[in-house]
Amino acid sequence: MANPRLPDISEQEQILLYEKLNTYNQGKASYKEAGCYLVVLPTEGHPNYSLWFYTPLLDRRSFLYIEDLKPGIVASLRLVTSELWYSNRCILITNYNEKRMSTHGDDLVPFGKYRGHFLYEVSKIDPGYINWIACKFTARIPKQERFVKMAQAYNMVQLDKMLKKKQQTRPPSQYLGKPGDKLTGLTLKVTKVRLEDDPYKTGLDGTIPLFYVRQRLTTIDRDGNLVCLTLPSRHPSRVSGQLPSLEHAYEPGEFLRIASARIAATYESYGVRYTRLNYVKFNK
Repeated sequence: MANPRLPDISEQEQILLYEKLNTYNQGKASYKEAGCYLVVLPTEGHPNYSLWFYTPLLDRRSFLYIEDLKPGIVASLRLVTSELWYSNRCILITNYNEKRMSTHGDDLVPFGKYRGHFLYEVSKIDPGYINWIACKFTARIPKQERFVKMAQAYNMVQLDKMLKKKQQTRPPSQYLGKPGDKLTGLTLKVTKVRLEDDPYKTGLDGTIPLFYVRQRLTTIDRDGNLVCLTLPSRHPSRVSGQLPSLEHAYEPGEFLRIASARIAATYESYGVRYTRLNYVKFNK
């Protein structure tokens, strides 16, 4: 695959950049066997570079869109190489190819709570659902077989990204107690927020879909212990995955002051201990 001319740097800078990228790719697996990541140049009407994944799992249209990057190649490559440093797949730079990179809607979820969403969208908000399709969903028609292979490819991307988290030093988190214990006077700092539709409450009002969007929060207490809780929406939204204006949208860095809660469960993931809360009551 020939290296394209990069529009936002000088020719000398481009030579140096490709040399560094070749060094990064040394020792990586063959893209014909393991696939590879593609940093795709901006196109008319799309000013940012974008990240794609080539997979030999698919016999046609085997390039899958992952996410948008930055307007500049240096910042985009810095982001990608940092996120995928521990992956065994190489990173290449290429031009956009409409014929080979168009999915024709093959990656639209045709069932379940994410029906009508693209797989790349679901992979950002609920990677566990992608893993379920990839590992447990049984295809019943030929079209679904291709859909499952695409989910398997997106799941590979998630696993590659998780390698970085696995290598990083984990915080010394401990459980806050046993399931069923009551806790009082907690102060927690939000570190991560994920929005998802509640499949049990979402429904139709006549012909109008109403979504009850819940916030899944990962937080940390003053001792470094990780705590998870889910805050359901009291008001419906007209848009899937988007909180209505009447609900408070929590953000990383925000503090929660909890009057009381109960421990719903404790679990461990990649050596890190989490406490999950329910029956949460905030200080007034």
